[in-house]
Amino acid sequence: MTNFSTTVDIQAPRERVWDVLLDVARWPEWTPTTSRVERLDAGPFTVGSRARIFQPKLRPAVWQVTELNQAAGSFTWVTRSAGVLVTARHRVEENGGGCRVTLSLDFSGVLAWLAARTAGGMMERYIAAEANGLRARSEA
Repeated sequence: MTNFSTTVDIQAPRERVWDVLLDVARWPEWTPTTSRVERLDAGPFTVGSRARIFQPKLRPAVWQVTELNQAAGSFTWVTRSAGVLVTARHRVEENGGGCRVTLSLDFSGVLAWLAARTAGGMMERYIAAEANGLRARSEA
């Protein structure tokens, strides 16, 4: 498997969850899977924005936003390493009085199978922890 995904329902307005999600510099405050984030550009978080993310058990990675759709509540960003492209998608959708968030990671490239096989279990745990942290932060 080279793709990993999780979905969580959050009892908070979509706008609140979206704001928490887009404030990537503050992710270390609510998810244990991120120890530090360095924004590499000034200004609003938009297509082309980059951030260096430090995560336990992983090498620091520079992520660049490739798609951001405020109206749809989604953004996608990518990072590259030797032989692997990792694409992370984030989607926040209305769901009754709250919202539903889907987080996913896709590995592609010649070494994607190896990266996914080596780190797959950890990736599943990380995106589940991120979804739960986002829920706790947004519902607080």
